[in-house]
Amino acid sequence: MSELRNQIRRLRFDHGEMTQQELAQKAGVTRQTIIALEANRYVPSLLLAYRIARVFEILIEEVFQLEEQENRV
Repeated sequence: MSELRNQIRRLRFDHGEMTQQELAQKAGVTRQTIIALEANRYVPSLLLAYRIARVFEILIEEVFQLEEQENRV
């Protein structure tokens, strides 16, 4: 199984303590979407992932990381 992790919270604070609302407005989504992303409860569309990366002016891979997990039975 795989899980998508992100660095959104850290990136917001590294960019002048940007609020969730500010990021949401710049990315064209609601604050609730940013909250869900930061809590890893929501996987963004590819388009949204690119929008968020562009807000921070970095590569998408610097925002989102795919973590492989072993299947345990």
